[in-house]
Amino acid sequence: MARSLDGLVLSPVADQAPGQVGTRTRFTYHEHDGRIWAEYEGGDVIRGHLVGTREGDRLDFRYVQLKTDGGTSSGHCVSTVVELDDGRLRLEESWEWESQEGSGTSVVEQPPS
Repeated sequence: MARSLDGLVLSPVADQAPGQVGTRTRFTYHEHDGRIWAEYEGGDVIRGHLVGTREGDRLDFRYVQLKTDGGTSSGHCVSTVVELDDGRLRLEESWEWESQEGSGTSVVEQPPS
């Protein structure tokens, strides 16, 4: 199992569609006893929260966010934690909106130091 996410800041490696998270979004993760949660903001997202569980290198969580246009959205995501060759962590994600149509994949990772 990869190391803990607690206290790590991760960001997407590519922009998604408008109104979603993008390269300017920053996620601050927390982890304790198999529970994970994070706050995120930046780009088109004013404030977002996610909460879920971790079992091994698999995360399963729900997210909700407030966008700059005043709209809200929510969904479900399953991620795999991957440790990169340089020691940084990456999350390879499969997500699906629950408040609207749509699904996809994304990657967030620790920025290089």
